[in-house]
Amino acid sequence: MFVDELTIKLIAGSGGDGCTSFRREKFVPMGGPDGGNGGKGASIIFKVDKGLKTLIDLSYKKIIKADKGENGKGSNKYGKNAQDIIIKVPAGTTIYDAYTNEVIADLINDDEECIVAKGGRGGKGNKSFATHDMPAPKFSENGEPGEEKLVRLELKVLADVGLIGMPSVGKSTLLSIISSAQPKIAAYHFTTLSPNLGVVKLKNGTSFVMADLPGLIEGASEGVGLGTEFLRHAMRTKILAHVIDMGSMEGRNPIDDYKVIRKEIEKYNDLLKNKKEIIVANKMDLKNASDNLKAFKKEFPNATIIEISCMNNSGIDNLINILANTLDTLPEVKLYEESDFKLYKFEDNKPYSIKKDGNVWVVSGKEIETLLKMTKFNEDEGVLRFARKFKGMGIEDELEKWGAKPGDEVQILDYMFTFKDDKYDE
Repeated sequence: MFVDELTIKLIAGSGGDGCTSFRREKFVPMGGPDGGNGGKGASIIFKVDKGLKTLIDLSYKKIIKADKGENGKGSNKYGKNAQDIIIKVPAGTTIYDAYTNEVIADLINDDEECIVAKGGRGGKGNKSFATHDMPAPKFSENGEPGEEKLVRLELKVLADVGLIGMPSVGKSTLLSIISSAQPKIAAYHFTTLSPNLGVVKLKNGTSFVMADLPGLIEGASEGVGLGTEFLRHAMRTKILAHVIDMGSMEGRNPIDDYKVIRKEIEKYNDLLKNKKEIIVANKMDLKNASDNLKAFKKEFPNATIIEISCMNNSGIDNLINILANTLDTLPEVKLYEESDFKLYKFEDNKPYSIKKDGNVWVVSGKEIETLLKMTKFNEDEGVLRFARKFKGMGIEDELEKWGAKPGDEVQILDYMFTFKDDKYDE
């Protein structure tokens, strides 16, 4: 089963909690704080495995959740880091943010990897907060929450040459002749329901990858038939080898077939429209082929046309050499510009936002929300630290500018606070 698109929810591991502890040993005065830090939560990493050709192994997983880091302990014992999860995907896998459709990563090289959901850092133990002015802190941190993301994976096969054309024009047969691939071949439409890859080796030792792509029909760019599934896989190719049944074996007109497929390609996008194209005039052994070819050349005088017959293997070596020589002149395909990739940065100068919902002031922002989740509110000194950072970020002053009064309620996530006149001063 060929699977080339799916959506998965990723939940990276939270960091382990820091520990609040003091050294207490007989005959050891002034023991001091000895709470260790928590371990780092597991990240979720996607990595290319050249042995994979489909996303089917991931199709049964709706949620991937990573482990939390180990909590810190007393006696300065740090918690263990959780082991990262490695998700193996085929080369040519693009990872999108499912909500914004922005590109997170485009993985095309063997063993290439990307951290898609980052694990949270471990919370600091009270030992880490000890300073000259505060030698015995009575608080520690919770672990930082891991990232949560909904991602869409889309596989676009990696091939130098893509064989395109109407169903049953001989694409699979051609691939089987010139490579080691063994595609399914039968005498009916849409034998090829998923891309088949084959390596074409030349006598001089060079090689290139060819893909037999699913057959196109009219309306494919709108999703008719195999539709955009085919067009997606053609995106990474350098050359479109357009195979045409020049012998009209099934009664179709080669010129009309070509126009139909060009129309669908041009409607899909400009990158596919402007790819180098070579016309492979197949079935030249049939009696109508020569006349059809003359009419085709008259209609498309600028087309690069290679005559072959898969039935008697004529013209195959010439086709291979022309494809190889043309590939040497073409640059690498770049599907995405740097500006296409999702950048994690604040749009505004302030890393938080404030709005009023009824009588409640709602404060949001990754930094303040993370601070809240990492604060242990059952420890007085931890609460005071949160208040100092809340003030240091400028949120108190901003609330006052917005008109907040002492006694007003302030909400961050599901937590409610009272905006006091003393502004949380110690």
